[in-house]
Amino acid sequence: MNRILNRCLILFCLFLNFNCTAQSRKLVGGGCEGCEAIFEFGEKTLSPIDTLPDFDSTEPKLKLTGTVLHLDGKTPARDVILYIYHTDRTGIYPKKGNESGWARRHGYIRGWIKTDQSGNYTFYTFRPAAYPDRTEAEHIHLTVKEPDKNEYYLDDFLFEDDPILTQEKRTLLSNRGGSGIGIPKLEKGILTFHRDIILGLNIPDYKLNSLKR
Repeated sequence: MNRILNRCLILFCLFLNFNCTAQSRKLVGGGCEGCEAIFEFGEKTLSPIDTLPDFDSTEPKLKLTGTVLHLDGKTPARDVILYIYHTDRTGIYPKKGNESGWARRHGYIRGWIKTDQSGNYTFYTFRPAAYPDRTEAEHIHLTVKEPDKNEYYLDDFLFEDDPILTQEKRTLLSNRGGSGIGIPKLEKGILTFHRDIILGLNIPDYKLNSLKR
């Protein structure tokens, strides 16, 4: 009887350890609805530069660019995947009708990059519009996936000159990965939004968790 009880106790402890380990691997950044979309690039080979759909036909054109850095704020982070999506110029997430996965929610204005050895990234897209009811400021959603951590979301790209971005709304921002507020500047005929991203900055449980390979 004692042997059976001991075996049951061992199995129970192993079960608890397995579940705790599995849960801890997903604790970086807390809950993240829709972050799984970062894996939906299919067979596409990711590079440091991506051009989102409708870029050529939509104004004003926008270039999002910068460097992804480790938590020290100095060391470039290579092979980091960034995923963005946003509304069109009418303030909706447009769909073509054949979407699957998270594209049914996010629409088709979305893209993925993987940083180069210097941590650089660039997205070519266009400036989105606020939701039709104007409850939210113009924004571009951003998710990140580091090689050794689970995916988590960062503060949206936001626009300093957006009148909907009130001081009250600014105080609610968490600055995950650093501030997402910027002022696009006209460079070589295109609005350029420069944002450096610091991995782990203001991200819950960041230092405690990593995926074991």
